[in-house]
Amino acid sequence: MQAEISSLRAAAENAIGAVTDARGLDEFRVTYLARKGEIAALFDRLKTVPAQDRPAFGKLLNELRAAVQQMHDGKSAALGGTGTPPVPALDLTLPGRRGFIGTKHPLTQTLDEIKAIFVSMGFGVADGPEIEDDYHNFEALNFPPDHPARDMQDTFFLSDRALLRTHTSPVQIRVMEEHQPPLRVIMPGRVYRNEAISARSYCMFHQVEGLCVDKGVTFGDLKGTLIEFITRYYGQGLKFRFRPTFFPFTEPSADIYISCFICGGRGCRLCKQSGWLEILGCGMVDPNVFHAVGYDPEVFTGYAFGMGIDRIAMLRHGIDDIRLFFDNDIRFLNQF
Repeated sequence: MQAEISSLRAAAENAIGAVTDARGLDEFRVTYLARKGEIAALFDRLKTVPAQDRPAFGKLLNELRAAVQQMHDGKSAALGGTGTPPVPALDLTLPGRRGFIGTKHPLTQTLDEIKAIFVSMGFGVADGPEIEDDYHNFEALNFPPDHPARDMQDTFFLSDRALLRTHTSPVQIRVMEEHQPPLRVIMPGRVYRNEAISARSYCMFHQVEGLCVDKGVTFGDLKGTLIEFITRYYGQGLKFRFRPTFFPFTEPSADIYISCFICGGRGCRLCKQSGWLEILGCGMVDPNVFHAVGYDPEVFTGYAFGMGIDRIAMLRHGIDDIRLFFDNDIRFLNQF
């Protein structure tokens, strides 16, 4: 093996002398210094050498590798580079890459559609703080002191006086405090409830509420406005019905149901076999709310309505788990 080591060293000296460019230097490195090169092959054969001779031959191989590496480094310095062939900055033979343009979140898309419909009907858009006080969130909206919505199990209280708003209705109060009738405005935003997270409920969700106040506003105006919204958003041919209900800040109050557009009213998993889907709540503004903002209920009347944007999007797209909106799963978002 000693003769082979000497022969390989001589071959390397001859080879390095013939190198004139970076490509040739890289070929030299691959031939002698790479993991599958000539020197590595001699190291692999070391295990066949008698045990008593291995230390001596191992020393000779290490010296050979160091010498060849020195030859390589010296030639690299002489060539003024690292010894690797230059790589073009841009490979013009590669196919073009399509640019990826982000899209709006499905909840944002839903809100934009809702806003566009109501703005075309003459509604403005208002916003308000997400950290509210008890007066605007409850008291001014005619919530009695013992109402269940004031319970800690429903509301995130930040202090004795501050809380995360549980609905966007406080914006109605703030708008009426700042402006005199006539008013026609919608109020979208995030709201928070201290609820267990599940497929149907989340601790944060989105609402859009509407308010119209003027002289002579009737429940018929409310029905006409919402029926126009329903037919424009969900399409013609749907059946709808108003069912009496209770809200502290409206009287009379109603929930609106539409016939299930998935099964055509025959009953399916989405509508829980009922054939109907609840989409929003509404009613005529309670006179006590007008008193709280300084409006004369003998002069002005108005209606209000509210809907969950998350629920509207779930119904529209047949989504059965609200958590999908907040998981940021690109596989889900890419569908929109």
